[in-house]
Amino acid sequence: MKIKELKEMTNEELATLRRDLKHETINLRVQQQSGQLENPARIKAVRRTIARIETILSARSGSEAVATETAATAS
Repeated sequence: MKIKELKEMTNEELATLRRDLKHETINLRVQQQSGQLENPARIKAVRRTIARIETILSARSGSEAVATETAATAS
């Protein structure tokens, strides 16, 4: 998934997608261990997408925290 598509999603949608991708990662690893994995590059793609999601979520929570602190000190 492209970073632009991920940035357009809400935090709830990103959290749901991250959960689904983590489940997919588990399934891919099971397939890899049993020798049934057809596309090994999919593991890397899923891991990178999860990392992108976590980066976006942490950046959003960080910017919200800064905005809250700024508003609190201005009062």
